[in-house]
Amino acid sequence: MGKPAQRTPPRWPGLHGCRPTTRHPRLTSVTDTTQSLLGALAGLRVVDLTGVVLGPYATQILGDYGADVIKIEPPGGDIMRQAGPMKHLGMGHIFINTNRNKRSVVLDLRQAEQREALLALCDTADVLTYNIRPASMARLGLSFEALHARNPRLVVCGAYGYSEGGPYSDWPAYDDLIQGAACIPWLMTQSGSHEPRYVPATFADRVTGLHMVHAVLAAVIARYRTGVGQHVEVPMFECLLQFVLGEHLGGETWQPPIAPMGHSRMLAANRKPYATQDGHICALMYTDKHWQSFLRLIGQPELFTTNPRFGTQSQRIAHIDALYDFVGEHMRTRTSAQWLQDLAQHDIPVMPMMKLDDLLTDPHLTATEGWLDIPHPHEGLLRQLRPPVRMTNTPTGVWRPAPTLGQHTQEVLREIGR
Repeated sequence: MGKPAQRTPPRWPGLHGCRPTTRHPRLTSVTDTTQSLLGALAGLRVVDLTGVVLGPYATQILGDYGADVIKIEPPGGDIMRQAGPMKHLGMGHIFINTNRNKRSVVLDLRQAEQREALLALCDTADVLTYNIRPASMARLGLSFEALHARNPRLVVCGAYGYSEGGPYSDWPAYDDLIQGAACIPWLMTQSGSHEPRYVPATFADRVTGLHMVHAVLAAVIARYRTGVGQHVEVPMFECLLQFVLGEHLGGETWQPPIAPMGHSRMLAANRKPYATQDGHICALMYTDKHWQSFLRLIGQPELFTTNPRFGTQSQRIAHIDALYDFVGEHMRTRTSAQWLQDLAQHDIPVMPMMKLDDLLTDPHLTATEGWLDIPHPHEGLLRQLRPPVRMTNTPTGVWRPAPTLGQHTQEVLREIGR
């Protein structure tokens, strides 16, 4: 592929004090907590009882938008603090990457005095988030009814495995289990895997976390209209089904059904990166124009009109696995670099198949200031992806790095007179 034209990257709010480094193509960010006051959610206080990945991922996003997120941890800390690799005990990599822009407060909620401190904090809050079962919250004296009686404006958001009222409601839930419940491993076998596999990421947690963010914000907006908070339920199972069945409900969309469940393009065994002479690339011929360009590129333009499999979108979907195989045979005839150049020149969507290490020097992330260097008072220099959303007037940013356990306990308790 041709060398991209050089340009000066734009400067966006939320990068105060950032400058390119000479050591590698990232940025050095001097964190400034006062800049969070410029964020879209500045002034919104979130008391966060969540742990592991789902809830912390959601509340980190709220913090990226400028919310004051107060992370309540038990004396032993969030369990993800112990997931290595790590430089220091209690500061594992996953914890660091899901808990920036938060303050850490240690409270043992089994102790009445410390539970009262939490309730006093909730009196000052806009949102409380949790990811244990509602019955467990009630046993701690933290049911929605109890919280609502103290602070009627409080939005209480619970994210857990399954919605209330069904036979799964009390079942424990983790990412692997929810992927299984939502058919992900089975779908892998239907699309060519020789055995069931999970997506190699905390897919269910992070999908549900995104739902948690917009659910909290919707409830906060509703409160501006009504003056009253509410309880918000965000169940992992049902959230992930929204993603999966968007494609795979298929013919069961109609009653009675008109075809089996499943989307043929998603399930095609040959829907995978294409092998070239020296590696793999990702390419997609989708529109009529793409297919016409590709067929010209391989010297067979007549197939678009003479072979009915190519001529319309509906026919291409009906024969998609065979078409993927057809393309794959031709991809093996050239190198990855040749295909990247040829396909791009013909305006056919194409991308290299990246490895994790490739992202560290990716030219797009370099040009758009996608990597930040974040100084941490205990961990040294941290590498972080900048928040992906950019806003011209109310910046997102990394206002503070992930906290050490209980780093802000005294600070926050003083704010509420404790």
